Amino acid sequence: MNLEGRTALVTGAGRGIGRGCAVELARAGADIAINDRQPSPDTDATLAEIRAFGRKAILVDGDAFERKSVEGIVERAITGLGKIDILVSNPAYSRRGDFLDYDPALFERTLQATLTAGFHVSQLVARHMVERDQGGKIVFISSVHARIPYAASVAYNAAKAGLNHMAQTIAAELIRYRINVNVIEPGWIDTPGEHIAFGDDAIKAGAELLPWKRLGTPEDIGQVATFLCSPAADYMTGTSLLVDGGYALRAALPIVEAKKE
Repeated sequence: MNLEGRTALVTGAGRGIGRGCAVELARAGADIAINDRQPSPDTDATLAEIRAFGRKAILVDGDAFERKSVEGIVERAITGLGKIDILVSNPAYSRRGDFLDYDPALFERTLQATLTAGFHVSQLVARHMVERDQGGKIVFISSVHARIPYAASVAYNAAKAGLNHMAQTIAAELIRYRINVNVIEPGWIDTPGEHIAFGDDAIKAGAELLPWKRLGTPEDIGQVATFLCSPAADYMTGTSLLVDGGYALRAALPIVEAKKE
């Protein structure tokens, strides 16, 4: 999975899954343009970690949810790195709530940030890849929510399911340009956002209920992204990889009754 000579744009790379992808791509030899909404200690740390591998790293800050801002992000990434061979599209926004009470404006915002934002950045990067005529790799970060309709997540579920179908459509249209388009569906991943949403104690207790007895890590997702962006996956496109440690299989696992004393 050697990515020497390759360049990548990773959105939402200040922390969490985006950071895991950026760091693992750099570990494999790629130069990286990381995107986050604004410079921060998180982006500084990500840049430093990438540069520690001897790779070039630049920050292209901006709002990945808005088309005009995304245009600037992509343009500055191309200027800073000379080209974009790889895109990891990782924008997302999620707020839970019961369907009957869910705010329509919040529904629209979630679709915009989780689905439409992926369209904007992938279209702009794909145009660049087609113009260069050197192929390319696009990886969308989806979710296990794309296939499991969790209650109180109507907007996020819909956005991620739509993202999967959109990615397959894009893959079909870009085949003739030898641009590989694939999807990763993470399960429950140990990110700063999850600790804010659920708390450390709930995360620890929840991990024990998972088949792997732990949450996934951003590095777990980054390693799969690296594979999909490498020559090892040149014959894969339109594929969705579930990376969840068996999370989606919990209902299929045997029920073990406690032994009676």
